Amino acid sequence: MARYFNGKEVELLAPTGTFEIFKEVIHANCDAVYFGGPSLNMRMMRKGYNFSRPEIIEAIKHAHALHKKAYVTVNNLLNEGEIEEARDYLRFLEQAGPDAIIVQDFAILALIQEMKLQLPVHSSVMMNVHNREMITALSEMGVTRVVTSREMDLTTTRYLRETTGMELEYFIHGDMCSVHGANCYFSSLVFGMSSNRGKCLKPCRWDYRVKKDGYVYPSEYPLAVKDMFMYEHIPELIHGGVTSFKIEGRMRDTEFVLMLVNAYGDAIDRYIEDPVGFERNRDTKLLYDNRKRDFSTGYAFGRPGLSYINKRYEGTGKFYSTGKVFSTPTEERRLGEKRLGEVANVLVRAAERGGAEQCGQQGTNRNCRNGQNRMELSVHVNNAAQARAALEGGADHVYLSGDVFEPDRPFTKQEIAQLAEIKGEAKLYLGLPRMMTELHFEMYDALLSGERLPIDGILVTNLGAIHKFASKGYPLVGDINLNIFNHLSAEMYAKLGVERFTASVELPLYEFSKLLENADVPLEAVVHGSPALMYMEHDLYENTEVFEPIAEENNLYVDNRILVLMTDKGENPVYRDVHGRCHLMLAKELCLLPVIKELQDAGLSVCRIEGATYQPEQLKSIVSVYKTAIEQPEAAGELFTGMTPVYAGYTLGALQFDGGVAGRPVAAEAEACEVEPGQGQMQITGQ
Repeated sequence: MARYFNGKEVELLAPTGTFEIFKEVIHANCDAVYFGGPSLNMRMMRKGYNFSRPEIIEAIKHAHALHKKAYVTVNNLLNEGEIEEARDYLRFLEQAGPDAIIVQDFAILALIQEMKLQLPVHSSVMMNVHNREMITALSEMGVTRVVTSREMDLTTTRYLRETTGMELEYFIHGDMCSVHGANCYFSSLVFGMSSNRGKCLKPCRWDYRVKKDGYVYPSEYPLAVKDMFMYEHIPELIHGGVTSFKIEGRMRDTEFVLMLVNAYGDAIDRYIEDPVGFERNRDTKLLYDNRKRDFSTGYAFGRPGLSYINKRYEGTGKFYSTGKVFSTPTEERRLGEKRLGEVANVLVRAAERGGAEQCGQQGTNRNCRNGQNRMELSVHVNNAAQARAALEGGADHVYLSGDVFEPDRPFTKQEIAQLAEIKGEAKLYLGLPRMMTELHFEMYDALLSGERLPIDGILVTNLGAIHKFASKGYPLVGDINLNIFNHLSAEMYAKLGVERFTASVELPLYEFSKLLENADVPLEAVVHGSPALMYMEHDLYENTEVFEPIAEENNLYVDNRILVLMTDKGENPVYRDVHGRCHLMLAKELCLLPVIKELQDAGLSVCRIEGATYQPEQLKSIVSVYKTAIEQPEAAGELFTGMTPVYAGYTLGALQFDGGVAGRPVAAEAEACEVEPGQGQMQITGQ
């Protein structure tokens, strides 16, 4: 039977990785279990784990016979090739009757609506729910519970519960990430293995050195966070508005999960029975002695700072369920001639398959302008000087960042007005922060509700911002971190008022091409620059404020004022924004200039330059080159030859990897032939 405290439900939710583990854990001191099926969940990497369809049916029946609940994770992002599989799987789950499914991708919500299925839905932690507007929007979509952002404190959970009435699920124990949910792209761009699809190779647990101002600091493992440990804070969780106490650990063995469930279950029971006399630390030593990493309360009581970082070796690279290391420091792949040819050929085939609309004699895409293909160019900037440089270089769209990197400051109304006076036919957009607190919403609401700003739209970064600002009369463009992986999620956002979408930077080649073929909405993609691989609340700059330097060494590619994380394979710059959040960037620069014609023919509406880290003159030159290449695509190869990387070289990012659509291999082979500008004209097949 369910637990209650003063009439409020308190659910202890246990992980079960296999049916055999389930059969033990379901009889332990928990109220509910969650598990994954044979596909479409984020724990597919360990062979022999997850449930078969018959096991799902049996597990749900068994849980219900014990008056307990069973939740099924369907929490992967879906590529185009998985949509039909998802339809079939969702029909099966409706018949199996779980108490809810846990989802990340809005495509799942779209399919449930389209198929009129009766399936309760909980939003995954990978939806990164962190404000009231997001919860309100999800409630309107039929979501009945949200798993909160890992960075949410218990003061905020209490406020959200009281103001929305939504059930909140909160991680209380287990492995955490140093990066905001669904905002880590490192594994995808370096290995072709998406962390948002459950395949993360954990570059956060590499042995980095921190370097800044010409000094190296004793960082150890600056991104490797401790395990969540809320055992001693049951009262704060209950009174913080949390309904479901979630233990992480679908890859853990039976004995370990049973230990956690019984300890936490006993603590909850003891508090309900005697709240004043509650003994907080009865089993603390048991849990501490059997820990996998050291413990932390995470963000439950505010930013933990450096106390959040793990220093035990076991926490820096081990896959505890198997004893294997996930990965070792690996260099980002360099742009290669062979791979460029493969990318071009796949995009040519996408153009041939993708369009029913004719655009003169040019092919079939959504970029028709007066009978000819016309892709436009956008530039994301950090300050007014960069914005002017982008406009001078010929940008069609300029995005003013909502996460301005220090030492620059947020864009003022005066700066926006000055840029509007000189933008000509180009369009100017106000960008929003990726993570928006209630204070952010009040600030931006005041700005957007007053006298109309001289802007042409808003670059939106989260569902809550779309819900809040769609009615303000400004066109909305979806930013990178909406993680558009398929046409259904794009169409779902379109119904909410978003007019154009940025494709996920994680999409490997074949999955990117399939999205271009299937999307009926305007798509944008990042084609140049250094997009943020990690977006985190954790402040890496604290390392330089606390530790004494151990050596002198200058940065290789960025100013010494910029902190870099260094391995023997490269240096990744880390920029801190005006909100105190850190953005870890590619060491190399994304560069898709040689395939600009193929991108245009395949249906890409807008190509984007991530320009926030360039000097204005560098940015102006890059924008001018891309503008010329769009207008004269036959010159792209020659233009590329004349370019010089600003950072450690060029890469194709996730397009270095094939992906898994239609039986294609998971990753392209590493190339022996690497190409840098200035080594001669490139000949790309399929142009």
